[in-house]
Amino acid sequence: MAVVAAERFDARNIQTLTNAVQREIERRILTGEIAAGARLTEAPLAEELGVSRGPVREAIRGLIQAGLVDSIANRGGVVRKIGQEEALDLYELRAVLFGFACELVARRRTPAQLAELEASCEEMAAAVSARDKERYYQLNLAFHASIMEFCGNRRARANYEGAVKEMHLFRRRALSRVSRITASLTEHRAIVAAIRAGHAEAAFLAGRRHVQHGRERFIATLDQESDL
Repeated sequence: MAVVAAERFDARNIQTLTNAVQREIERRILTGEIAAGARLTEAPLAEELGVSRGPVREAIRGLIQAGLVDSIANRGGVVRKIGQEEALDLYELRAVLFGFACELVARRRTPAQLAELEASCEEMAAAVSARDKERYYQLNLAFHASIMEFCGNRRARANYEGAVKEMHLFRRRALSRVSRITASLTEHRAIVAAIRAGHAEAAFLAGRRHVQHGRERFIATLDQESDL
């Protein structure tokens, strides 16, 4: 009796597909394509993405663990709505984590890292001059990501990135006016100056203060719906 050789099972293929599906759904949430409060229904998403329902189901579970989606009884996965108090709490957490990262970078900086941060500030200055708020917003995210990468503390970086993802849906409000992005740029330059000088305590204070000021800019927009 002939034995038919079966293809060897490789869980990595399934995991890779699930990760790709999760990244795409996450992208849609963070860009607002899928609104806060929207229900994530497996069948329509699977059809749109051209996959079976299994990877979509696992991706939704991953997004629940990441804090972007809530599991609601009889409704399944629902994109989170973050209230004002929770948003302010996240700002406080980010302020401490970002300040800590700036302190570590000041202690461990390399010439290449410093050059990258200084170049980033110049790019942001060009975006301010052009009144290009969207460009500045993206450069701002990249600047913060570089600080977190250069700090070398993976646990701090993971916690920071988790908080940022939860905050992403409302953070644009705080940078909605050119005057505000000008203030943000000034704070970035203060952080880089402290890092360049190797002043760890000053870098911590500058980093924490920057996020705290971001919190204040966010509060200032709460009653200004026209700025959204």
